[in-house]
Amino acid sequence: LLECRLDNVIYRLGFANSRNQARQMVRHNHFLVNGKKVNIPSYTVRTGDIVAVAASSKRSKAFNNLGESLKKAAAPGWLNLNAGELSAKVLHNPGGEDMKAINFNPQVIVEFYSR
Repeated sequence: LLECRLDNVIYRLGFANSRNQARQMVRHNHFLVNGKKVNIPSYTVRTGDIVAVAASSKRSKAFNNLGESLKKAAAPGWLNLNAGELSAKVLHNPGGEDMKAINFNPQVIVEFYSR
């Protein structure tokens, strides 16, 4: 569920350099989900959702050269990035195979919270 948060999706796509920056960008209405502005960082994206940079935000300094840097970046397998339009589609929920790519060990979390 944490991977499906809007601020994390923005970070994973490469629209932001950190999760804190992604969170701030979402709070400042820079992104649309299915054509509607969403300013809640904890918004959960679902399969089939389209996340895009708002048209008014594409002219801002933060997004000017983003298209060029996104062409070199690799999005996770559960997201389909369209670098030219600064948008992405959620193909499916992230699974176990997607977590291996980010060095994720759920056993460590279970042990931490079992204390």
